[in-house]
Amino acid sequence: MPKSLITCSCAGSLDIDTERLSQATGLDVTAMGETLCMRQISRLEEAVQDEDAIICCTQEARRFTALAEEFDAPPPAVLDLRDRAGWTADEGDLIPKMSALAAEAVLPLPGEKTVDITSEGICLILGPYEVATSAAEQLKDLLNVTVVIGPDDPFPDTRAYDAVVGTGMKASGTFGAFEVRFDRVGLAFLPGDGPFEADVSRPDARSACDIILDLTGSTPLFPPHREGYLRADPKHPPSVFQAILEASHLTGTFEQPLYVKTEPLLCAHSRAEQTGCTRCLDLCPTGAITPNGDYVKVDPLVCAGCGACSAVCPSGAISYDAPPVDFTMRRVQTLAKAYQDAGGSAPRLLVHDAHGAEMIRLAARHGRGLPADVIPLEMGTLGGFGHAEIVAALAAGFASVTMAPGPETDRAAMQAQIDLASALGGAVSTFDEADPDALSDMLFAEAAPTPVATPVRPMGTRRQITRAATKALNPEAEAVALPEGAPYGAVLVNTEACTLCLSCVSLCPSGALGDNPDLPQLRFQEDACLQCGLCASVCPEDAIAYEPRLNLNDAALSQQVLNEEEPFACVECGTLFGSKSTIERITEKLKGHSMFADPERLRMIQMCDNCRVNAQYHSTDNPFAGGERPRVRTTDDYLSKRRDH
Repeated sequence: MPKSLITCSCAGSLDIDTERLSQATGLDVTAMGETLCMRQISRLEEAVQDEDAIICCTQEARRFTALAEEFDAPPPAVLDLRDRAGWTADEGDLIPKMSALAAEAVLPLPGEKTVDITSEGICLILGPYEVATSAAEQLKDLLNVTVVIGPDDPFPDTRAYDAVVGTGMKASGTFGAFEVRFDRVGLAFLPGDGPFEADVSRPDARSACDIILDLTGSTPLFPPHREGYLRADPKHPPSVFQAILEASHLTGTFEQPLYVKTEPLLCAHSRAEQTGCTRCLDLCPTGAITPNGDYVKVDPLVCAGCGACSAVCPSGAISYDAPPVDFTMRRVQTLAKAYQDAGGSAPRLLVHDAHGAEMIRLAARHGRGLPADVIPLEMGTLGGFGHAEIVAALAAGFASVTMAPGPETDRAAMQAQIDLASALGGAVSTFDEADPDALSDMLFAEAAPTPVATPVRPMGTRRQITRAATKALNPEAEAVALPEGAPYGAVLVNTEACTLCLSCVSLCPSGALGDNPDLPQLRFQEDACLQCGLCASVCPEDAIAYEPRLNLNDAALSQQVLNEEEPFACVECGTLFGSKSTIERITEKLKGHSMFADPERLRMIQMCDNCRVNAQYHSTDNPFAGGERPRVRTTDDYLSKRRDH
């Protein structure tokens, strides 16, 4: 059954040509109401019970959900056409933009993947004595509280919560499973009718807790965004109150989203204890990614879902999964195609997070809103919208891409992806202000560049999509030069230094470097190269260098010979083995050695494996030769020995 759009003029402030919108989208668009959320809410009763209905208003989503609950229906789908497309100072045609937003809204959403975290409310409080004990008093009836006090602090005169004297504290773990270590710790006990005192100090004590409330105001125990670890400045009471309030709610079972998925066999982190790619490790702000032998592992309970690892991973070993990368690609391509199918041309894409969505709402309500050709794309995090997604958007028909980061966005990581996308031929820019009017002014003043002549919407991995999109953006180019550190490029071999030892081949994680089992050759498939650095680090002759680029020639998809030599023919049987230069060089070097004074020994170096073993076995000084074998004893031998006795 086709989806239907339930539209509203929002008290006459919005005008939508429902007939044209229906023709452009192929959806059933209802005649506009005026105040569906209030006086005409009865018209929504049927809509909220229809799973195929999309209500074109997000402002009153809570009211629609409450109405649906009255009919035991799930929360209805909502679509913001008013702030993103309707309220604007642009007098151009808005139907293409509304069609694009509607087409995106009907895409089937992927299921969310989560893992359960259980907290029993065991809370450890750190901080100045007065602040920490005050927080404990407020939380003692809600959580199982322990306060860490200093050696000179008096023990709180209460058993409503625990107190310990702790020094040299270190913490590890995650929400629901923190482990705390102390160099020394002392517990409270009551010696009689006096005050509480510390018992015998215990060295190297360990404890577990679910929540850590850090009110010290000093160096944090964890990197940012560690769930269950709450910090506040002890000199700022509102912050302390907020942290206490948040801690009071951290009991029970919680669903932690699984932000990324991993494919360890694709990881190019290291091989044979040689370190290669460290892109994700260098960027992870929470420490969720750690080395694990040849690969890296991600702790899902520590991961905050910034998405930067997915954008920089050259092999796809880590990819964003909330939502998956392919769903983001479909959103981008659907927006571009629907806009063009509805008669629009040269759309511009504005990529933003929740902070940017609020700016768009404020710009629409109090300012000029967005231009008719600017299509907003809200992402949970901008870190996952990397160079592949940017060039895919441009190749799909967008004239430009503007990134609008929020307060939580890693600017350096985002800029690196923008620089790479720009080098690939993308028209991409950044808007990094918190002024809604400035956002509108910038977008209205910007002239849309000419979009790609023939849009393409490739499918596949991020690398495959990047290559196809870049070819569309650079139809005449053979290759595109890229900045240092790019995950695409060529391996350059100094053939004068290379000995064809093939150490690089054995360690290449992607199979970009290969050999020829029949000839001494080093082969290379550029499209598969991750520029991880392993081959250069393992090369004993320092014969390998890199050239960051994206080769758009079809030759990059097949193996090319980087270095080869004439094979050496065995002097006994003529079998080809090794390289001629290597065998000749070894023979020359060993000529004066005492162990190779015999010409026959030197000649063995020039034999294949089979002939060498055979020659060694039949040599006069064969180290494997034994003495004369004893004669086999027979029955006659035993009988004759018996007769002799």
